[in-house]
Amino acid sequence: MESWMVAAAWMAGAYLVGGIPFGFLIGRMRGVDVRTVGSKNIGATNVFRTVGKGWGLLAFACDFLKGLVPVLLARRFGPVGECPWLPLAVGVMCVVGHMLTPYMKFRGGKGVATAFGMLVALVPQLVGVAFALFALVFALSHYISLGSCTAAAFLAVGVWFRWLGCAGTGDLPQAVLVSAMALFVVWKHRSNIRRLASGTENKIYLLRGRKGDKEN
Repeated sequence: MESWMVAAAWMAGAYLVGGIPFGFLIGRMRGVDVRTVGSKNIGATNVFRTVGKGWGLLAFACDFLKGLVPVLLARRFGPVGECPWLPLAVGVMCVVGHMLTPYMKFRGGKGVATAFGMLVALVPQLVGVAFALFALVFALSHYISLGSCTAAAFLAVGVWFRWLGCAGTGDLPQAVLVSAMALFVVWKHRSNIRRLASGTENKIYLLRGRKGDKEN
């Protein structure tokens, strides 16, 4: 079979795996349709708010792994000799699948956890800095959306410094796609950004209950 056909099959499979709506499935398992409560998003943050902290962390882990594992598998077993861009393409398709899941009429989550998993497999050092930035912003503000957007904005810019610093070994397509994906994650948070600007965004406290915050 031609290598491009194998690569296309990997990408199609990654899209289908990325589209598995773990947050929705976990919510339904607990008797909650997350599409009708809270922010009405199927992502881990809404599961955390409306189903429970432990279940939200489980949803995050599942979404993270569906971005991480396919990239690692593509790098190990895919035709990367003929298609060196395959791991990146597989990761992108995982995130697209999460955001535009074919199982829910192409309405999905915001892609933060899945993109995080993909980027850990591709650029772990850069993601380490982005995660530290997310954790700091979230710890100070208690807004997951603000931490996510800050980390994504950092990645959109930081990947270019990494590419420039790699001299002749940098991967320009990877820099372009990682930057575009990070900006897409910010765009998917546009409703959260509006709520942040109006002061109505919901806060999340990991170690204690909410104090009078109104659910979105």
